[in-house]
Amino acid sequence: MSTAASSAATDSAATDDKGAERPRRVRRLGLPDGLRLRVPDGLRPYADPLLLYGAAKLVGTVVFAALLLASGSYREKNPRFGGGAHWWDVLATWDGWWYLQVAEKGYDPGPLRRLNPGGMFTVEQNSVAFFPLYPGLIRGTSEVTGLGLYGSGILVSVIASFVAAAGIYAVISLLAGARAGTIAAGLWAVVPGAGVEWAVYSESVFVAIAAWCCYCVMKGRWVAAGLLAFVAGLNRPTSAALIGAVGLAALVTLARRESRRKHGVAGPVYAMIAAPLGLLTYVAWVGLSMGELTAYFTLQREGWAHFFDFGSYTLDVLANTAIGEHDYIFAFSVPDLLAVQLVLALPFLIALMLRKRPPLVLVAYTLASIVSVLGTQQIFGNTPRYLLPCFPLLLAPAAAMTRLGWPTLTVFFAIAAPASGWYAHFVLFELGVP
Repeated sequence: MSTAASSAATDSAATDDKGAERPRRVRRLGLPDGLRLRVPDGLRPYADPLLLYGAAKLVGTVVFAALLLASGSYREKNPRFGGGAHWWDVLATWDGWWYLQVAEKGYDPGPLRRLNPGGMFTVEQNSVAFFPLYPGLIRGTSEVTGLGLYGSGILVSVIASFVAAAGIYAVISLLAGARAGTIAAGLWAVVPGAGVEWAVYSESVFVAIAAWCCYCVMKGRWVAAGLLAFVAGLNRPTSAALIGAVGLAALVTLARRESRRKHGVAGPVYAMIAAPLGLLTYVAWVGLSMGELTAYFTLQREGWAHFFDFGSYTLDVLANTAIGEHDYIFAFSVPDLLAVQLVLALPFLIALMLRKRPPLVLVAYTLASIVSVLGTQQIFGNTPRYLLPCFPLLLAPAAAMTRLGWPTLTVFFAIAAPASGWYAHFVLFELGVP
């Protein structure tokens, strides 16, 4: 009875003498009162996660800058390989240098040029190893805004990182609630490898596409999912994991009668057909342009020493690390040690993710991405960066952290954000090769 009376009193209080309802209060998601913002209705759910993500990322970047200035080592390095006149130049070195070259000059896909045998690399490196979407966005942004290519590259990555954080929030909140989604967005700002999110690297663009593609699959928006997977194929070769996950989810949908009735046939079929076209088209173009159908893979293997070896290289690194040795290619002590710890944590993160029973598209995408990373010979210290797209692994930690109050969460992020300036930024760019 008291509940009914209270409800009636509330209804009465919400209506004035003329029967008109008072404006509803702004919906609040989870940050403390002092940090909540009033934003347009369509963006309101994303205000808290984006604020948390941006704050954590900014703190990490500031600490990274302070460490670079304190070290000064970047001033002594080649501007192409981790150096520059200013600390921020470091953010456009290594792969970033290649992306800026493509944005400025385009591609020059001539025949593969063989080098003298006996060295680590037997083929001359070529810019076609770097997919066109991100440098295309850099060039387009520069043309529209008037910014230089460096500034445009940073701008594209920063904007894409917020789109990615919003996508991660959207996916995780569907499975574990808005609070978990907000925490997951914050965690993505401080995970190992997060240093490339605000650098001239393509990870932020890829994760933005991947997160929203998975969201579209979960919501049954197959046309959008197919288009996003197609675009992802123009951004990174690792998009194969996303493309396969979309195709598998579409196939399972078609195989189930109830799913066919709900989603129809045309949408899933379209997604299956459209998803791989971007990746296949670019790889085929490289092959035709260089006079060798497998030119892209030859370039990766012989020009960068990156190739799928079924995990042999990963096992070699783990075995060497266990006995304190570094007798393997691309050895960097500090980044490798952090990467080993992350690899050892993967079985637990995978098991915890599976306990949450996420949709097939998330499971397939995550597992395929992990197999691709651990099964490939590449710079082992970059494993945290290569695993950055595996955002579904944040599901279980974010859900568990919802039990914590905001004071505890504030302490956590107040420690993790500045610490990430070292382990996710400085270690990646200055103590290793990103």
